[in-house]
Amino acid sequence: MQPQTGSFNHQNRDVTINIRAQQGQRDLIDRAAEALGKNRSDFMLETACREAEAVLLDRRLFMLDDEKFQQFVELLDQPPATNANLQNLLTKKAPWEQSVGE
Repeated sequence: MQPQTGSFNHQNRDVTINIRAQQGQRDLIDRAAEALGKNRSDFMLETACREAEAVLLDRRLFMLDDEKFQQFVELLDQPPATNANLQNLLTKKAPWEQSVGE
């Protein structure tokens, strides 16, 4: 899925989203939008899409058909690529494990 938060422009908006809100909620949204130099619609759409992406990216359960699952398992079974920086990090003593003179 491609991120959508950065790809907004007014020309490609072709559907309407209507919501009801309390006066205080609308005022809060308007103040935040103004603080960012945006109008209410742009602010709400960008904020809602950013949150929607976060929700979807945070999913821990995903469904795969048998073929995709097998490909996934094969990728997991491959040995990891050599990473010298990671190896150095994992073998280096933590600061609290080092002697004062090291």
